[in-house]
Amino acid sequence: MFNVKIIDTGKSRSFPDLEQFHLSSNPTADILLIIGQDAHQAFEAIPDPSVYQLILLELGMECLGTHTGESMGDEGSHVLGFARFKMGDDPATKLVELVKQPQSRAQSVATAKSFFESLELVVAVCADTPGRIVDRLIRPYLNSVLRRLDDGLATAADMDKTLKLGLGYPEGPLSMLQRSGLEHHAQVTEALYHALGNPGFFPARRALVAKKIKASQS
Repeated sequence: MFNVKIIDTGKSRSFPDLEQFHLSSNPTADILLIIGQDAHQAFEAIPDPSVYQLILLELGMECLGTHTGESMGDEGSHVLGFARFKMGDDPATKLVELVKQPQSRAQSVATAKSFFESLELVVAVCADTPGRIVDRLIRPYLNSVLRRLDDGLATAADMDKTLKLGLGYPEGPLSMLQRSGLEHHAQVTEALYHALGNPGFFPARRALVAKKIKASQS
């Protein structure tokens, strides 16, 4: 059983409903879980982070080093970042990307993994880089699929069918993007393009169109 203090700053992507996980907060806990859209501000307001054995800070698209600082590749402590992967408007998946730095404490990483696994989540440990694992891998691929649709390679239905049958995907990438919100793909890839400078992350035309339409409707 883990002894956890929770600071919930609201609108958490990873834990929109803490009751689902039967998580309750203990003010004298060893582990501090900071979640929500203003998690970084709550972390920066902690008087003495060293009183906790482990601090878990929910991240958006930013790197953990934005909040903990970096030092010649020697950064790392008992503070780790995390984010549950979420595709657009879809519910958060069971995958937690646990972010460590070069000198993060091995015991902190092990405790964090055990904590998330106790919530029946699946943990993947990754370096502190923009896009972490999933977005870094899939966003250029999804951009490529969107561009092939623009090129007239095939209809959206035939492209989805081919990838489902050929690769065993449960859902085609185009239908997944349309269902979960193509504008979200534009936001993520735009942020990664600016962070990494890799042209593969530059948002495909259709994603940018979807983003503009969504903005005009709000």
